[in-house]
Amino acid sequence: MSGVAIYLEGGGDTSSTKAALRQGMGAFLNEIKEAARKRKLKWKLVPCGGRNKAFDAFMDAVKAQRYDVVGLLVDAEGPVRGNSIQHLIEHDGIATDFAKMRIRIDEVNASAVHLMIQTMETWIVADPASLQSFYGQELNANQLPNSSDLEAVSKQDISRQLDNATRPTSKGRYHKIRHASELLKKIRPTEVRKRCPSCERLFDEFIDLIDNV
Repeated sequence: MSGVAIYLEGGGDTSSTKAALRQGMGAFLNEIKEAARKRKLKWKLVPCGGRNKAFDAFMDAVKAQRYDVVGLLVDAEGPVRGNSIQHLIEHDGIATDFAKMRIRIDEVNASAVHLMIQTMETWIVADPASLQSFYGQELNANQLPNSSDLEAVSKQDISRQLDNATRPTSKGRYHKIRHASELLKKIRPTEVRKRCPSCERLFDEFIDLIDNV
């Protein structure tokens, strides 16, 4: 083992769209990447497309013990109760997948399993100023959620509000494949962490895992 690998949901089905997400998410997670580099650990960020593929790749890496830190990052898809692993067991039934791979759930470090609550777009709407810089003055920022705790806002409401805010712009309404990767390079993690406690936890726990390798 000699590095940090994070497997994430998203990126579509082509190598070019996965590469774009890798660059965008790499920029957003730069503080974690720099923590790995300070410890002279290799950094690997792997967009897997669908969430089941992300689960499979993550569990395969856990079983193989290829890296010092193996992480998983997927959408929660709904309200979260309990820790991230408990949520995935209840929402996705991953206990069966663990059993098939002969991995006990208690072998997986909950600090390395994180959720983009309730969807990655929650992070995107957390920084209206950076959204404005991407979409321009036509962005209808009044349509964006103003809650200080965005994790209480449903996936459906986030999607609808982001669509309403971006529809009048010259870039057109938000499109996950065309826009998300570039937006991830612009939105400020400090702003997201203020409004999304789980994102704050993601940074803190990954950096703590790396510092203790």
